[in-house]
Amino acid sequence: MSTIQDEIEARLAEREPDVEVLAAELQGEQIELYIDHPEGVTLDLCERVTNALPELLEEYGLTVSSPGPERPLSKPEHFRRFIGHRARVRTREEVDGHKSFTGELVGASETEITVAAGTGVVTIPYSDISRSNLVES
Repeated sequence: MSTIQDEIEARLAEREPDVEVLAAELQGEQIELYIDHPEGVTLDLCERVTNALPELLEEYGLTVSSPGPERPLSKPEHFRRFIGHRARVRTREEVDGHKSFTGELVGASETEITVAAGTGVVTIPYSDISRSNLVES
């Protein structure tokens, strides 16, 4: 099953190959798209990305923006890059009695992450994560 993020990543790989899709979230009729680029994210880049996705604009509203300090984390490489930083991880179902964990990322494999949260150290499979982002210390 393909997600909206997978579809956007495939289209941008052809049209704007240096753009990394950090997260694409469907909020009703609006897609919130967070991107990154090796040279940073500018207003011009956000406009180019918007214009590179005309098929989506026919069906949805589209907001394209930089990740900001609370950047989304959605792929194993994102989590590995930010080991040692604080993150908030929300899960689809309860894990150890909770659905939200905030703490230091202490590990990230290909299948799961480990967070040292206020409730203790917890390991969460990627498939259980509904949303995750960095949080300022």
